[in-house]
Amino acid sequence: MLSNTTRTQIKKGSHKAVFDPQALYDIIDESLIAHIAIEEDRRSRCDSNASMASRQQGLYSRAKNSRLLRTLKTGHKTCLTFTLFDGWVLARSAFHHSAHYRSAVVFGQFENIKDNHEKDRVLNHFIEHIAPGRTEEVRLSNNKELTATQVLAIELNEASVKIGRHGVNDDKEDLDLQTWAGILPYRTVIGPLEPCDDLDSSINLPDYSSAYKHRWYK
Repeated sequence: MLSNTTRTQIKKGSHKAVFDPQALYDIIDESLIAHIAIEEDRRSRCDSNASMASRQQGLYSRAKNSRLLRTLKTGHKTCLTFTLFDGWVLARSAFHHSAHYRSAVVFGQFENIKDNHEKDRVLNHFIEHIAPGRTEEVRLSNNKELTATQVLAIELNEASVKIGRHGVNDDKEDLDLQTWAGILPYRTVIGPLEPCDDLDSSINLPDYSSAYKHRWYK
């Protein structure tokens, strides 16, 4: 069960709170992009990075050598947010129009991974997550490349999940209006693959559909 702390308590729309850790993992895995925020010298900063959840060990983020990164490496407290937009809710009244979404917030402190073997494991796992079987085909990172790559890890001990997917909520007096009401779904479609211009024509097209299930194009 997800933590219930002062920072993770959902006050607005509390009925949308979800406490199953699996929901947190699923949102991170599907979103892949984390917005990372800190407060420093009375100024707020936010950046985005590719991220991946690991059930046992937390959340990993590959980051660039920026001022934000240098601050995070010192153990500065941070907040990460993930949001997936699933569709518009079209009600009979303008007031009750809303959205279906899934969101997650993670609080904590990053740890800088210095060991190249651990970096290699994490980065290869990330590649397998987005393109299954690819680490068996590509040239893997060498020590020079791993040393130049920053990988940060944060535990998922303090996090909250909010899912809005409750359909149309019209007032009773509006139910007789001759107006269409329902959901306008929004779906992210993955693929088809776009080969680079200099690709050898003899190379077969890989199949990464298993990583994306219903989101893979048809």
